[in-house]
Amino acid sequence: MSSSTAFPGQSPLAETAPLSLCAREPRVPADRLVAEMVPPPRFDSVRFDTYVPDPNQPSQSEAVTVLSGFAAGLGGSHATGSGRRKWFGGKKPATPAGPRGVYLDGGYGVGKTHLLASLWHATPAEPSLKAFGTFVELTNLVGALGFQQTVQTLSGHRLLCIDEFELDDPGDTVLVSSLLSRLVEHGVALAATSNTLPGKLGEGRFAAADFLREIQGLSAHFRPLRIDGEDYRHRGLPEAPPPYSDEQVTRAAYATQGASLDDFPGLLAHLAKVHPSRYGALTDELGAVCLTGVTAVPDQSTALRLVVLADRLYDREVPVLASGVPFDQLFSDEMLNGGYRKKYFRAISRLTALARDAKGLVAQ
Repeated sequence: MSSSTAFPGQSPLAETAPLSLCAREPRVPADRLVAEMVPPPRFDSVRFDTYVPDPNQPSQSEAVTVLSGFAAGLGGSHATGSGRRKWFGGKKPATPAGPRGVYLDGGYGVGKTHLLASLWHATPAEPSLKAFGTFVELTNLVGALGFQQTVQTLSGHRLLCIDEFELDDPGDTVLVSSLLSRLVEHGVALAATSNTLPGKLGEGRFAAADFLREIQGLSAHFRPLRIDGEDYRHRGLPEAPPPYSDEQVTRAAYATQGASLDDFPGLLAHLAKVHPSRYGALTDELGAVCLTGVTAVPDQSTALRLVVLADRLYDREVPVLASGVPFDQLFSDEMLNGGYRKKYFRAISRLTALARDAKGLVAQ
């Protein structure tokens, strides 16, 4: 199709054909993984005073109060220089008494990430002394740097924020528990979000007895803070728009600067070839993601990769326009009733929000 072609009733198409996620094979150096441990673009400007508590859920207002005080108490932390400069030697500070962290527990869409990012922004320290990342990004960092260098890199920080603390693998439980224990010894404060209380992690996924000791040891580092409420993305908002036709999606892709256009089954196959730590780079500089032929995902491994991609797109506020089945039909009933159900419901919620954002891309 010519770059100057226009569909009937549509404005002239973009100068170039759409991008393709399937054509991208990003390589992400380790130093980028460290530098990018900050709140994602969607949460650049969030603060405690921009969080709007549900008046029917007093635990939300309480969370703001508790976290504001927690941030203020970190002003005199031990760290005096970037953890990246403390790779050799250095005397360990005394281990603080009592819990050294806060654990935000609640369902998807109650604003946990907003609060966690607000804590990061409110903590009185230079950005190089604060780290923010998802659980997956933290394990990827260990994979890139190695365990000891990760400890050395983060040990001078005042705060480490871990979003969406999920246990996908018993080995990750041991890895992260050991890492956080070492960081607590160095006086690093911890904050995390999850959809489950620390003592309940892993239930419904694995034989909890195999790593219950690790879970209990990890939970001792945190003060659990329950946040009740409904998914704010559904509070007073219209239902997600139905899927569009292949033709509408293709038109929008050609008419939108920086849009990608991919066949959904082809994209799922491509995700299997790209490590999830690179999904953020996969979405660099995208104006929109356009997908044709969306179908239910065929298996759990594919579904979990799609969850990671949905998180990265949501973080970067990339609209998603799609044809095929609605996003609430991506995952089978068996998946939605299984151990990873909270991940799948989060992905549906976030993709639905991005689908709403994409409505303006379609010519009326």
